[in-house]
Amino acid sequence: MTDSSSQQIELHGHPVTYHQMGAGPAVLLIHGITSSSRTWRTVMPALAEHYTVIAPDLLGHGRSAKPRGDYSLGAYASGLRDLLVALEIPRATVVGHSLGGGVAMQFAYQFPERVERLALVDSGGLGSEVSLVLRAATLPGAEYVLPLLASSPLRGAGAALGSVLGRVGLRASADVRGMAEGFESLGDGDARRAFVHTARSVIDPAGQRVDATDRLYLAEHVPSLIVWGEKDHMIPVKHAHDAHAQMPDSRLEIFAGAGHFPFNDDPERFVALLHDFIATTEPAAFDDDLVRQLMLRHRS
Repeated sequence: MTDSSSQQIELHGHPVTYHQMGAGPAVLLIHGITSSSRTWRTVMPALAEHYTVIAPDLLGHGRSAKPRGDYSLGAYASGLRDLLVALEIPRATVVGHSLGGGVAMQFAYQFPERVERLALVDSGGLGSEVSLVLRAATLPGAEYVLPLLASSPLRGAGAALGSVLGRVGLRASADVRGMAEGFESLGDGDARRAFVHTARSVIDPAGQRVDATDRLYLAEHVPSLIVWGEKDHMIPVKHAHDAHAQMPDSRLEIFAGAGHFPFNDDPERFVALLHDFIATTEPAAFDDDLVRQLMLRHRS
């Protein structure tokens, strides 16, 4: 992913940075908490060979604005709808990682007519379990501890580890790199504030408090792909199996040995998998009548 693909648009008075590459059917890539569009840099160029790929920095993340405002899943979903409207993209295959998976499901719930397919990657919102680190971030006073975690020595630890491994012919794991980028992003006070607001909107000290499992039946007519790292220590792989059982006709792919960032552990496999998923499925066709039928049938 090159700087030349980076663009910025103003939505409701706030600058939103996004990357757009390629041509063809639209694919929207939604990153996780403390991440940004650059989390997709290992897969975006290959996907752009077949698709119009859009990867935004969510508000509060990356180079987008970090206002004092609403950082709920619903607000993020509405922001993504507004971005697609501004870019004149009516529908997309929506891919969400971690927090971005929760945003993707909320987007599909609020704007089903804009979703052709849904891909959830180590997604939040599918069970209560989540890492202690994220639960701790919701505790009272966390905003005063975060500056210590985001101090220069810790922010440089991930980069230093990657450099050392590179000199001996090894590479830092995708999780090490992903977490290092997260710590780096918290060096900015506005980003820390947005992180705390975002975390508290979906997590409390007991775990994830936003759960989409009671509405997964609505995905019956949406082609759905679930991708997970077998050794994810952030959100357990059990959530993938449980969601697969509740999403009719969904496809489940577990990346053996991978952690929370499977698309970075094996980018070639991830790109091939997503390409096959899009090529072998028909876009969803939702309207109010179909949603009504699904809800009434589920109620009975």
